[in-house]
Amino acid sequence: MKNIKVPEFSFYFCSVLLILLVNNGCCDWGSSIHVGHEISLAVPLEYSDGFIGRAFLMDDGNGQVEPNFRVALSAEANKGGYSCSLEVFLGDVKVWNSGHHSQFYTMDTCVLELTEDGDLLLKGAEDQVGWRTGTSGQGVERLRILKTGNLVLVDVFDQIKWQSFNFPTDVMLWGQRLDLATRLTSYPRNSTSFYTFEIQHSKLALHLNSGLVLFNDEHRKMAQIPSWWRSIQPPSVRFLALGNETGNLGLYSYSPKKQSFEASFQVLNSKCDFPLACKPYGICTFSNACSCIRLATKEKHMVSNCSEGTSSSAQFCNGTQVEMLELNGVNTVLRDASTRVIVSKAACANLCLDDCKCVAALYSSGNGAKIFRECSIFRLVAGIKQVETGTGTSYMVKVPKGARYDHKETSVEKWVLIVVGVVDGLVIIILVVGGLA
Repeated sequence: MKNIKVPEFSFYFCSVLLILLVNNGCCDWGSSIHVGHEISLAVPLEYSDGFIGRAFLMDDGNGQVEPNFRVALSAEANKGGYSCSLEVFLGDVKVWNSGHHSQFYTMDTCVLELTEDGDLLLKGAEDQVGWRTGTSGQGVERLRILKTGNLVLVDVFDQIKWQSFNFPTDVMLWGQRLDLATRLTSYPRNSTSFYTFEIQHSKLALHLNSGLVLFNDEHRKMAQIPSWWRSIQPPSVRFLALGNETGNLGLYSYSPKKQSFEASFQVLNSKCDFPLACKPYGICTFSNACSCIRLATKEKHMVSNCSEGTSSSAQFCNGTQVEMLELNGVNTVLRDASTRVIVSKAACANLCLDDCKCVAALYSSGNGAKIFRECSIFRLVAGIKQVETGTGTSYMVKVPKGARYDHKETSVEKWVLIVVGVVDGLVIIILVVGGLA
């Protein structure tokens, strides 16, 4: 087995050093890595926040189109340890990562090995295996990167035995396919929530996996990718991705002038359409600013505001006397996963009052020719936005009994609530058709 060990340096030096070793005859992979090869990357003995060790192993061999796809072995400081992963880059954008869903932490060394029997794996100290393709005995001969950015294991006849396109992360490249078994997933930093985008039988769905649903009640098309967008750039320099902070689905194109990727199309263009545009119990106003509802209690005569933090809906399950407070001129972009057909607004309010985990309810009475009575209950107060009156909806929040408005400051910019719910069991659904579908 041939082995290359890359010492501990910044990733720029690592990549240069590896290329020098290859050119000096240590290995001659060209645009592929063959069975029996092993590459190791040194990891610092002590934790160094911000450290990235990265060795670029190969590229797609297309020097005429910039940027091109490159494959890297990476060791990166993360949460007090070093994660070891195999990565694919388009220019300086990471479009695939073996540790996207489950990171592999290692000490001393990060090793990539394509075994003699065709299994591609990542190892740490003492041959600890942290990730593998599971392709042993399938006739795998080499690892290569295609011009589409698809990282593949192929046999002697160039038949694909494993491919990164079957394991999407947060980026969908041109030519890649999603089906009912795959999804895009994005993990915001410093958050327990994460976003997923997936194909369902009757719709495309964007999920906020801490809870609640955003969708078009009329099942109308909310956005469409224009057909002329296809001819702007070659497929290799554009991709589809979920935003880490907002969960917004966007198409990104490479700008040769700026030498960076920019969003040429996004599904949601208004801040107030994002489920987490404001803090829990915050309201997104017509001016796209976040504000609160000002509320006082009779017992303490105190006023709360959004910046004071949140509390669990569990406080409503300990016998606290509560009531529903209707907010005028607001709605929510969230919907319960399953709505209930309710005759009256009072019945909808009682449905939430009888559920100690419920913190808000939306009653939809319909308007125009369409008449319906639906009630959605929530365990999270989020996605609230200011709307014109007369929309046929009533948004109610659960508050301790006896709470009242501070009438000195009743404008939408001064609203504040004192209770916050938890996230549980709901989804965000965005209907997107046309070019994207």
